[in-house]
Amino acid sequence: MPELPENEAQRLTLERECLNRTIEAVELGSDTDYIELPGDNARQRLVGHQLTQTRRHGKNIFAGSKTGPWIAVHLGMTGKLVAFDASEEVPEYTKLLIIFEGDRRLAFRCPRKLGHVRIIDDVDSYIESQKLGPDALDIDKADFVEALGSTRSAIKSALMKQERMAGIGNLWSDEILFQTEINPETSANTLDDATLGAMHTAMRRILQGVVDTEAHYSQLPRKWLIRHRDKGAECRRCGGEIATAKVGGRTAYYCKSHQS
Repeated sequence: MPELPENEAQRLTLERECLNRTIEAVELGSDTDYIELPGDNARQRLVGHQLTQTRRHGKNIFAGSKTGPWIAVHLGMTGKLVAFDASEEVPEYTKLLIIFEGDRRLAFRCPRKLGHVRIIDDVDSYIESQKLGPDALDIDKADFVEALGSTRSAIKSALMKQERMAGIGNLWSDEILFQTEINPETSANTLDDATLGAMHTAMRRILQGVVDTEAHYSQLPRKWLIRHRDKGAECRRCGGEIATAKVGGRTAYYCKSHQS
């Protein structure tokens, strides 16, 4: 599932390709019964407006204007925003298509369930209504320590709890724990403040590093887990073996040696 860095890359796509263009139409794609998309009246609210600014909070992408309305996009497992020109084919699995004046188009493609697009009036009110915690790149160290250190959940699960901190999922929780040498099954409340503080520093460094590449993993350091995240692979950090474990219903990848 796309997490904070991947969603930030998508936000940049919107910012570069789709702002300050008048919307002429908003159309549904095919096979949309399984996914949440705006109805006729909500789609019509966008017509005649321009998207003039973008935001991101955790795994949510927003585009709209100061006075609204806004689109709120959650990519789910396989969603993607694709900007293209009228001369190009509409991407496969397009569920929502925004037609701008001129040649530019924006498709929300989503082969599987879990993604959605909503029309909202105010981003801050929406974030509050969804009970999302602070964005993982915005949360300060003290709030991070308090949010994670107060739960008995496994530290991997605590990192992924969107109500505590928004933006981290399966992939980057593994990377954070790999680089801080913490076993994913460790109870969060057994970690002292210094350890949690170091984790906060590592989290910000990792997330910003991925954002800086616009989530092109091949540009990340070879020793990062993402570059060899395979069961049985040799750990490029210590020479140990990459293993898997079920933590909170999710598959965690970790090194059996330096994350023991």
